Order: sequence, then C-alpha cells, then structure tokens
Amino acid sequence: MPVPLSPPALSSLAATLRAAGCVFAEDEAALIAATADHPADVAAMAERRAAGQPLEHVLGWAEFNGLRIAVDPGVFVPRRRTEFLVERALALAPDPDRDDPALVVDLCCGSGALGAALAAALERVELHAADVEPAAVRCARRNIGERGRVHQGDLFAPLPAALRGRVDVLLANVPYVPSEDVPLLPAEARVHEPLVALDGGGDGLDVLRRVAAEARHWLAPGGSLLVETSERQAERAARIIADGGLAARVASCEERYATVVTGTRTETETDQDTAV
Repeated sequence: MPVPLSPPALSSLAATLRAAGCVFAEDEAALIAATADHPADVAAMAERRAAGQPLEHVLGWAEFNGLRIAVDPGVFVPRRRTEFLVERALALAPDPDRDDPALVVDLCCGSGALGAALAAALERVELHAADVEPAAVRCARRNIGERGRVHQGDLFAPLPAALRGRVDVLLANVPYVPSEDVPLLPAEARVHEPLVALDGGGDGLDVLRRVAAEARHWLAPGGSLLVETSERQAERAARIIADGGLAARVASCEERYATVVTGTRTETETDQDTAV
C-alpha cells in the first residue's frame, strides 16, 4: 500500500532529494511514497537515494516497455533507450501463424527486461536468457518466471546445444563502454552497477566481437542478432557483425538517443557448423 504523505511531507521529501542533486526530485518523491509500505521505509529509501543509489535500486523496480521490472541492488538497470532494441526485435519476429513458437535468446540479460518484454508482446515464444552474474540471474528468473528459462554462464556457454541453428531473435545487450570511459560514467552506474555489465574493453566492442563470432551458428536461417551500441561505434559494430557472416544494418532513434545494429543470417541452406 502506498504511504499517504501529506503535501508538506511530500514537499519535504522532494527538498531532501533535490538537495542531494536529484533533478526530478518531485517525481522521485512521489515514486518513493507510492512504493514504500511504511513511513519508516520512506525515510530509509530517501536516505539511500540521497546517498547516490540508483532510483530503480531504491524502488526495487524499473518501468520498461510497459512492464514493471524487478531490479535488485547490484543488477544493471534497464535503460528506456533500450526499448528501441525491443521494437526492432519485434519487427523481426517470425510470423505468429507458423507452427513453432518464436525462439528468442536474451544474452547478457541482466534483469531479464528485454526477454520479458518480448515474451509479453509475442503470442507464442520459447525464451532462453543468460547472464554471467549470479545476482542478475536471480533477478531475471523473477521477471521472466514461467515464460522462459534463465541460465547462468558466459554468453552462449550455458545455453542448451539443441538451440544451435534455431534461434529466431538473438538479443545481446552487451556492455559497450570503452574501458577508459568507465571512470567518466555517472556514479549511479559506476558505483552501483556491475562492471561486467558496463566495460566493453579497449574500444567498447570486445564482448560484441565474441558474440558476433558465434551468433551465425546459433541463428536459424533468417534469424537476427540485435545489439545496442553508441552512434560513434555503430559503423565498427556493423563491420564486426558482417565479419561474423551476417548481413548488418544500423538503425537509430533520435528521440531515445538509441542506436541498434542488426545482423541477419540470410542463407537458406543448412549450415553444417550448427551441428558442431
């Protein structure tokens, strides 16, 4: 039940948050009051937020693509710009009238927000998600529930071998911040989110290279890999995906300041490598 704060109490809460540097203090105060179960929780949540914890960690959830996604401390917070990646993925999902459900894999799944969003939007789906971080896996299992399976391990390693050559939509929201830029990130991310979810190596594309090197062998003919990247990295990211044997293209959304690179397996013949 939301905590009924009087207007003066709500204004005082907002003032506390504003003094701590929260730009949208009034909105955050209202969210804290609406989420807390007890007046004591309001004070504790305000203290955590004022100390610099991400609002989503304080609330325990984030809004993403119309869903309320549970987000535990230490788990990467899904960004609203990544909704563009979900939109692109839905546009590439197979015909719902075909015999088999769409097979979706969400790598580097974090909270499982992307997989959960696709599962909610598609009529029939077989969903697998994976992450190397135990805290993320626990969180993703809560968000995905019975709609799919969440595996713990590094990239493709924990996925069932039976998925090779069958994946229709491969989401890989890999880390893409260059290592030297990580110290420049806002403290909310740099301090409170796992480094493995942020640091993409020297040029920010190291994890993408690993994904692109294997993606073709997991995709079904006509299946697509979708990754988010920055605008300045998009051309290099597209080349990496193309070098992996996929037809690459770049799409951007100015409103969300989002860039997505897609790679599609275009051949129709059976690839012997998928059976390895």
